[in-house]
Amino acid sequence: MPKSYHRNQISRVTRSKNDARASYNRMSRWYDLLAGTSEWNYVKAGLDLLNAAEGEVILEIGYGTGKSILELARTVKESGRIYGVDLSEGMYRIANNRTRKAGLSDRVDLRCCDALNLPFDDGIFDAVFMSFTLELFDTPEIPLVLKECYRVLKSSQRMVIVSMSKKSKDSRAVQLYEWAHKKLPHYVDCRPIYAAESLLEAGFHVVNKKEMKMWGLPVDVVLARKA
Repeated sequence: MPKSYHRNQISRVTRSKNDARASYNRMSRWYDLLAGTSEWNYVKAGLDLLNAAEGEVILEIGYGTGKSILELARTVKESGRIYGVDLSEGMYRIANNRTRKAGLSDRVDLRCCDALNLPFDDGIFDAVFMSFTLELFDTPEIPLVLKECYRVLKSSQRMVIVSMSKKSKDSRAVQLYEWAHKKLPHYVDCRPIYAAESLLEAGFHVVNKKEMKMWGLPVDVVLARKA
């Protein structure tokens, strides 16, 4: 583990799960206007790194309004299957409606639940995808979520995480963002985390990492495999 990695350097998430659910329920109708467009380039980079294939069974955690669910469903085609979990009932309704209108409901299974307890058997997925979601979990929950991801993946299969990234020496932009997260946790709900290091700690092998920037904030796109 890199010497620069210290979990206690990551800002804590102070709002409750019920508050988070209520917040995303309220913003679900407007989420694509508020954040969907600005985040899509990074989500697309994650999907490219995941490299989904026809016939695969894939799980997305935190599917939001379902844009990447549609991309994955089209890629795996009729012989594949896409599952999704999200905490917000509002997001579920938007994503489910989007999937139905696209004519892809027969290969998509969306659920409302907490990723701390995934409702799936061990070793059934070819891939797990998560974008701008892991950083919404409180710091002690991150290894628990990744443990669940590890459990449901098939042997030697892969996971891609797209997340805001904390570095050993944070920029002024990151420092300001973390200050806003601490002062306004209901509005600035996510924060930079050590995604690659957390994957290593959970037993994954990191295969590739792409470093990007969003409004001056580091974003990492990380591909890892189950050991």
